[in-house]
Amino acid sequence: MVFVALMVHDGIERWSFVVVMADWANIINKAVTAFYKKVVPFNPIVTRSSTNCDSLIPWRFRSLSFFSPNCFSSNNLLCRLSLSTLSLTLTPLHPTFLFILHLAGISLFQNPTNLYLGQNPSLIYHSICIMGETKDETYEEELIDYEEEEDKAPDSVGAKVNGEATKKGYVGIHSSGFRDFLLKPELLRAIVDSGFEHPSEVQHECIPQAILGMDVICQAKSGMGKTAVFVLSTLQQIDPVPGQVSALVLCHTRELAYQICHEFERFSTYLPDLKVAVFYGGVNIKVHKDLLKNECPHIVVGTPGRILALTRDKDLSLKNVRHFILDECDKMLESLDMRKDVQDIFKMTPHDKQVMMFSATLSKEIRPVCKKFMQDPMEIYVDDEAKLTLHGLVQHYIKLKEEEKNRKLNDLLDALDFNQVVIFVKSVSRAAELDKLLVECNFPSICIHSGMSQEERLKRYKGFKEGHTRILVATDLVGRGIDIERVNIVINYDMPDSADTYLHRVGRAGRFGTKGLAITFVSCSTDVDVLNNVQSRFEVDIKQLPEQIDTSTYMPS
Repeated sequence: MVFVALMVHDGIERWSFVVVMADWANIINKAVTAFYKKVVPFNPIVTRSSTNCDSLIPWRFRSLSFFSPNCFSSNNLLCRLSLSTLSLTLTPLHPTFLFILHLAGISLFQNPTNLYLGQNPSLIYHSICIMGETKDETYEEELIDYEEEEDKAPDSVGAKVNGEATKKGYVGIHSSGFRDFLLKPELLRAIVDSGFEHPSEVQHECIPQAILGMDVICQAKSGMGKTAVFVLSTLQQIDPVPGQVSALVLCHTRELAYQICHEFERFSTYLPDLKVAVFYGGVNIKVHKDLLKNECPHIVVGTPGRILALTRDKDLSLKNVRHFILDECDKMLESLDMRKDVQDIFKMTPHDKQVMMFSATLSKEIRPVCKKFMQDPMEIYVDDEAKLTLHGLVQHYIKLKEEEKNRKLNDLLDALDFNQVVIFVKSVSRAAELDKLLVECNFPSICIHSGMSQEERLKRYKGFKEGHTRILVATDLVGRGIDIERVNIVINYDMPDSADTYLHRVGRAGRFGTKGLAITFVSCSTDVDVLNNVQSRFEVDIKQLPEQIDTSTYMPS
């Protein structure tokens, strides 16, 4: 039995991936012909040894190779070097794609014993139903995870796609694995090495569409793996060309840029020909210019100011960029100065490219700004704005006077069990002073703030991430995007200035759905106002810290 991989166009600028059996081609031909015989001429599905399909213009099409059982290695991973040269072209127009996709989906489930792909067919049918906004109840009970045939796929939580709640009762976020996304074997191997087993909800929603090159704007809770979405999607699509930058990732801080670069390096371990580089301020620009002269990276991560400087000096060319990504996009686009830098950089990239933007907080006001950079983006809001606080994160506050904060902090650090803790303050001077006080009290503390050199900041960040110290005092410099998996307690020594900042701060604990504890000091009426705003906006009840707190509620088991 031979399988055919199709890229199907829906008539409104979207492609969908589907797999059908080759001997269904005649049935699909007849179905399409029935739709079009009285409307327009129809070019039937054809097999050909060439991808030159100019004769089909203006029909939209894309060709992929035939897949047969001997194209797969023993562990079910696709051996891309063994693909047949034959290809199949399908050129549908709306609304026939609905019927075609539906037939293809049914064929998969009526012939489950003939499946050679190492993937869960429920994912394919899931995509079919989302695109067509249709659902066949007959098969809802039958969408079995073929990796664990005795377990039915559990329901998943509905996400918002294009602002509409999507019904997904037939595929669960925990029933599928990363193999279902048909990622490169090299990526799957790196994922296994990293210890990941199942994609998170945001990964499940985004990756299947992102790897098709669609523009994506995504909001999801902190710590749910948004970085892996654009890292894996970019690595899946990229075809490294010597001397050309294919992907550009912009973020607002040096620490976040460093972390994103590290993620690209981690997942590209088995892609030795792919080069990644990071550029940010605080480092002599000559170092970066020399690096670019010696070897041009395929993926560039950086802060807008430094990237703009390198492009204006003609040291960095963006004319071949195919993937343009903004992490913590709201932070970058809300600031007019940073937005201008982003716009100037954006103009230096080709018009035809994929644009992806991510953040834990995307206000309704900033979304239209994001969309101006995109073409018909798929919008994914994994949670309503009112429900963005983290599952598994226990939140409390303490009312006290300003002069009581140091004593109370000392008591908390003595009494609480923790792996690592981050203490947020509102200024550079307070960070330095509090860190000095904690060290004098024999607490293993370090601080990170914008007042120190870039080299020292990265050295301390790396040391804390690797677990060399357990207490970090920081400004909001590390309040967004920084992922340190051992952190299970966040203390707001100073109340943040907004509900959004609060959300990003406490998101440093409870990463990827794990347990965590957030404690906020409230010492004035302004603090009370911010706390009330947090509770009303995110619909969360933050109670005063009790005298005794159960360790099991915030310590991972």
